[in-house]
Amino acid sequence: MDMPIKFGTDGWRDTIAEDFTYENIRTVAQAHAQALRQGGGKLVIVGYDTRFQGKGFAEVVAQVMAEQGLDVRLAQDYLPTPALSFAVVHHHAAGGVMITASHNPPQYSGYKIKGSYGGSATPATVKLIEQALGTPERYTGPRGEVKPFDIREAYYAQLDAQLDLNTMRAYQGKVIHDAMGGAACGWLTGYARHAGLKFDLSELHGKPDPMFYGVNPEPIPQNLGELMSRLATETGTALGVITDGDADRVGAVTAGGNFFNSHQIFAVLLKHLHGRGVRGRVVKTVSGSRVIELLSQKLGLELLETPVGFKYITDAFLEGQQDESKAVLMGGEESGGLSSRGHIPERDGLLNSLLMIEAIAASGKSLDELFADIEAEVGFKHHYDRNDLHLSDRFDKDRLLSEAAQYTEVAGQPVEGINKRDGVKLTLSGGSSVMFRASGTEPVVRVYVEAQTPQEVKAVLDEATSRVKALDQH
Repeated sequence: MDMPIKFGTDGWRDTIAEDFTYENIRTVAQAHAQALRQGGGKLVIVGYDTRFQGKGFAEVVAQVMAEQGLDVRLAQDYLPTPALSFAVVHHHAAGGVMITASHNPPQYSGYKIKGSYGGSATPATVKLIEQALGTPERYTGPRGEVKPFDIREAYYAQLDAQLDLNTMRAYQGKVIHDAMGGAACGWLTGYARHAGLKFDLSELHGKPDPMFYGVNPEPIPQNLGELMSRLATETGTALGVITDGDADRVGAVTAGGNFFNSHQIFAVLLKHLHGRGVRGRVVKTVSGSRVIELLSQKLGLELLETPVGFKYITDAFLEGQQDESKAVLMGGEESGGLSSRGHIPERDGLLNSLLMIEAIAASGKSLDELFADIEAEVGFKHHYDRNDLHLSDRFDKDRLLSEAAQYTEVAGQPVEGINKRDGVKLTLSGGSSVMFRASGTEPVVRVYVEAQTPQEVKAVLDEATSRVKALDQH
């Protein structure tokens, strides 16, 4: 079948009006419905974010699913992806569809596929849908019903169960939520009202905007200038929390306007939840920080390392739901996707924002202070940076990985270990690391560096980047 539809980890993303069209959405929705029906599915949940034509695309999905014999619950307004995923579980549905391109630029939309457990679809499920795309069947049975749903109160109750509300209700600090014009607009402030939280919570970019106020809706420093500026003159425990376009990823900015990266968030929340008595395994992707490894050791927790991609973390959560001895306390990835025990096996930017506030409220310390305590405890100072290199179409990714595996030093630092779980990650002297990973869908190579000083990070990243670019010239 000659179609421009290519599924990735979490579904299908494409440019609106070019390949992300009503016609192609109908094709994908029919294949998805066919796969769900073949698996005995009867009910599907459909939602959308704040992107251009999100509601219209979602209505088309609902119409096609109903024509294919499935009952549909259709969101009446934009909602965060984690709320959609929770709705799948809450309504005992066979699966879910979220119309979103997550953190991608505004010209994109997407079709995220959720499993019955409230998380990213497994590769097996995606394969069934791809097979149905190639072999569509004509359905002649009874039509399903489309009904509206509103999950907000049930989702808020789920958040209640994950949080220490007594501690949070006593907190008097200042928090700014940068919703980036995305699907979390109004949801965090709405939760604060629901839960009776009294701290100073305000919204930045809190009205839905399909253009995301002129940036890509990804919680990384280059997109957070206004939030950083607002916090530049703040002191103490003042905090900025950021959710991406569909609110499954999280970011943070601390007093003084300092970006607090996802590795740091992971470490602080892990230590905080462990201190609350939550137990289980820790799951991190190979691109994650050495601090998580060292902290897990200090806390006596088993650590599982996976390839890059939250689907691997979801798999670990699902395994833990079946076998208590393999339960996951917390799982996280370098791009800001985190989940914890007792919640759905799904990234949740809203819950993780609230957990950061809870960690500050419980300790009386800022995130920076909490992380400094962890660095002192594990004996490792964390500094980190990453380059995304857009290379020529002729670039030989396999050659890069082959050569990187042979490096004996980078920027004068000897290579002391090699990890080929996903790409090539080299451990350098002093516990520093550099990782090379090629995208599977575009000519992009990502270079990740962690070291104990900013100068060392820059030296290693510059050297590693120049080696990749040199390969692109030959």
